[in-house]
Amino acid sequence: MLRVFGSQVLNSKVFGMVLEDNVIEDSASVEDDFDGDDYDYDDGGDYYDDDYGDAGDDDDDYGLVEDDDVDDPGAMVSRRPKLGYTVLQEADIKQRQEDDISKVSTVLSLSQVEATILLRHYNWNVNEVHDEWFSDEERVRKSVGLFERPVVDVSDASKFTCGICFDLLPCDNFASASCGHPFCRECWQGYICTSINDGPGCLLLRCPEPSCKAAVGPDMIDKLAPCEEKEKYSQFLLRSYIEDNREAKWCPAPGCENAVNFAVGGGDFDITCLCSYRFCWNCTVEAHRPVDCETVTKWMLKNSVDGENVNWILHNSKTCPKCKRPIEKNQGCMHMTCTPPCSYEFCWLCLRAWSSHGVATGGFYSCNVYEAEMQKGNVDAEMRREMAKNSFEKYTHYYERWASNQSSREKALEDLNRMESENMEKLCNVQCTTMSQLKCITEAWLQIVECRRVLKWTYAYGYYLPEHEKTKTQFFEYLQGEAEAGLERLHRCAEKELDKYVTADGPLSDFDDFRTKLTGLTSVTKTYFENLVRALENGLEDVNSTACNKIVSPRSPASPRSPTGRNGKGRGSRGKESPRAGGSPKSVDDTSK
Repeated sequence: MLRVFGSQVLNSKVFGMVLEDNVIEDSASVEDDFDGDDYDYDDGGDYYDDDYGDAGDDDDDYGLVEDDDVDDPGAMVSRRPKLGYTVLQEADIKQRQEDDISKVSTVLSLSQVEATILLRHYNWNVNEVHDEWFSDEERVRKSVGLFERPVVDVSDASKFTCGICFDLLPCDNFASASCGHPFCRECWQGYICTSINDGPGCLLLRCPEPSCKAAVGPDMIDKLAPCEEKEKYSQFLLRSYIEDNREAKWCPAPGCENAVNFAVGGGDFDITCLCSYRFCWNCTVEAHRPVDCETVTKWMLKNSVDGENVNWILHNSKTCPKCKRPIEKNQGCMHMTCTPPCSYEFCWLCLRAWSSHGVATGGFYSCNVYEAEMQKGNVDAEMRREMAKNSFEKYTHYYERWASNQSSREKALEDLNRMESENMEKLCNVQCTTMSQLKCITEAWLQIVECRRVLKWTYAYGYYLPEHEKTKTQFFEYLQGEAEAGLERLHRCAEKELDKYVTADGPLSDFDDFRTKLTGLTSVTKTYFENLVRALENGLEDVNSTACNKIVSPRSPASPRSPTGRNGKGRGSRGKESPRAGGSPKSVDDTSK
């Protein structure tokens, strides 16, 4: 079952356009309006009844461009009425971190350094720090390593012997953490620098004395570490504020240093960073609505070009059950410990917590749970190879269309940038109009970019549809086909028909008609894709055999649909000579964008 991200349950009212007997005829009439010279957007308004429009208004916008978006080149997606997340820049992160430190310091009457150590230990959760501290202060101090007084009193000594290098040195050459264990500055510096260069585990640094658990705070780093290591430590500390926070993540776009704070229950998982990159909060892959994260993971792994690397990763590494980072087993025993700051201990065989292992699982180094599960799910290797061979053609079909839409999306982004940087001003001058009147052009291109993204992922969705569920497959292909046909009409209009007005020698009398046509195409294409996304996020659960027979049978009454889709051009795509029921054949430009 697919995850449903903020979608309401479908009903016959929402899909009234699909379940009515005259759906094909109505749809054909809309195409006539769009392709005709006398197009009038008001005439096409009957395509969706009032009930359908009301249902669409109640739903959360799934990310397509709204008609009233501002003229912002970076506005690659629509504005939602309520955003369930906040984008944080570096200054915002630092301010929030300092505010939390000050809050804990004030409430608990601690120094800023001690408050920082406490918050880091409890993953920057202020409420948890307060609860634990007031519940049992002594226990918290012991577990975190905050000593109220030194355990070693060396106030009367003039010289000390360093516990690391064993040199006898004056007291001003020594330093110690809250525990009081003295070590020379040179050894402290080497100890700190080595820890910092090893990675973010330095944030959990303890006293060099083997039996001491005293925490080494930022004050010791500032006093003893060189400038380069200080900067590294500061970055680790700043990044830990995001990486240890379950409600915050970094933007995965290359070179972007923004973070996103996500409100639990804040709606769907699509995030738009200030850098204009869109990604999924749940898996941090590029935004992939309406496909769920599990399907995307399987699809991207299958698409991996370097198959040998994938095979090596599958056979030689596993992901940490806690932080999900890949881990390679480099020693013989099954007791695995993830790298700091995760430090999760688990069994390599069954991936369960190491603390749960013992007699019940066959001993610490012999996990019989895993062996039993493997025996239950054992599949013959030759059978797996045969299944993979049989599915190759199906995969090729869907992958080609997935990649083609990705390529078309990238080309549309280039066309949008060129339109905004070069052609908009020229169009204003040639057609004697204003930039505000050309807003529909930018909106159309933004819609194309977003629809290409959605359409791309519907092919991944289609690949994993169970073959035995014919009704769902037919309904999916119908919705995908309607959406794709609408997108092709819009793309052709924005790409080719617009060129006539850009290259004209003077203003053309039908330019206003063209703007009205483009606005209508943008609106109807958006509605097509809203139908598609809403249906897929609902798992196509509301479709039944009767409804699908109504949808599919009028298209090809004489013969069943070919495995590759309409006229062999793939599921959801149209050939140039496919006649629509109830209307004349339409020519749809399927040139690769």
